[in-house]
Parts: sequence; structure tokens; C-alpha cells
Amino acid sequence: MSDAKRILLVEDDPNFGIVLKDYLGLNGFDVTLAKNGMEGFDKYKKGAYDACILDVMMPFKDGFTLAKEIREDNAFIPIIFLTAKSLKEDVLKGYKSGADDYLNKPFDSEVLLVKLKTLLKRKAVGVVANNQQVDFQIGDFNLNAKLRFLTYKDEEPIKLSPKENELLKMLALHLNDLMPRERALTQIWRDDNYFTSRSMDVYIAKLRKYLKKDEKVEILNIHGEGFRLVVNP
Repeated sequence: MSDAKRILLVEDDPNFGIVLKDYLGLNGFDVTLAKNGMEGFDKYKKGAYDACILDVMMPFKDGFTLAKEIREDNAFIPIIFLTAKSLKEDVLKGYKSGADDYLNKPFDSEVLLVKLKTLLKRKAVGVVANNQQVDFQIGDFNLNAKLRFLTYKDEEPIKLSPKENELLKMLALHLNDLMPRERALTQIWRDDNYFTSRSMDVYIAKLRKYLKKDEKVEILNIHGEGFRLVVNP
């Protein structure tokens, strides 16, 4: 078990917590279970974890507060929220407090397993975590996110606006993977409402116009979830 990924599971329902801990253990994870937010943060400080799975509604300290405290210590550790609350405002609050993903109860444990493995894989290769990366190759395009230059082959570079640059950079960090709409809106626009959502759609259209020179590159709209920047063979 020395190579097993260490997971901090914070869940105030003791029966559900034990069942989930055992399920993750059977799938090769080393799981530490805490029954509330205060105990969860205490165990987080004393251990070295590869990911955190947090219930939202807990006594003493809720999952949102706990996630913020963990994020202040570690900007890159994957955090998944488990919640019975599915209101849009709660989902947004989750992302704003540092969540990487969100599951509404009741959920399929296999879906949690897939999400957890995906986040750990991203962390391992530094795709999402490496926000310091400034140079991206997107098909025949090169993006220099520091200078905001998008260059197609040997042509003169296009100078992107700050929001165009941040949006394309975020898409490039998720290359060939889903970029959640809510995450882009909360990180770039700082809010998710009708107007910011429409604004992002306008910027997506602008980026598609720039990228159409390379027919291998496209931005796909994943209905209800977000976008995927893909480079086809």
C-alpha cells in the first residue's frame, strides 16, 4: 500500500462515510476518514494527502470553509465536494471555495472513482495545476500567454485581449479535456450570471474565428457542462 494515493474523506454521516471509505480502499486508495470539518482540517494538517473528498453540510465547520483553508495551504490538491444541495448558487460557491469537481447525493460511486482518478492524473502531469505555464502549442498555433500573442505558423502574431488570453490559456490547460463553464466564469469573470455567461460565449466565438485557420483545431460546446479545445489527428 506504500504507493497508494492518500485520500482525506470528510463526511459527517458515519455509515455513509465508512461505506465510501471501504469502497475507495477496495479500489487501491489509502483513505483517512474524518466526521466533521474541524476534525478534517486537523487530520489534513497532520497528514500528506493526494486528494480531498469533502461533504458540504457538516457540523462545526462546513465543507466550503474547510476547502478554503485547505486551498490556502495547497493550491493544487484535488478537492471533490459531495452534497445533497444542487442549487446553482451552491455549485458556484463550491467552485469559488476551491473545488475541482462536484457530486450531488445520491451518486454512483463508480462516477466518483472515475472523477478522482482523472483529477489525480491531471495533477500528476501538471495539466491543470501548472498555471505558471506561458507557452502552449495548439495544433499549428503557438500561444504565448505572457505576451498574449497567438501565432499561426510563421505569420504575424495576433495580440489577444486579456480575457481572450485567459480563456484560451484555460482551454489549453484542459486540452482535449472538459473545461467546466462555471470554473471559467468564476476564475475569469468572477461571477456566473446570464450576462457573464453570454459574454463568455462571445469570447468563445472570437477564439473560434482566430483558430479556424487550422482545421484540426476546434472548440466543442459540451451542452450544460462547458467546452473542450481539441486538436484532431
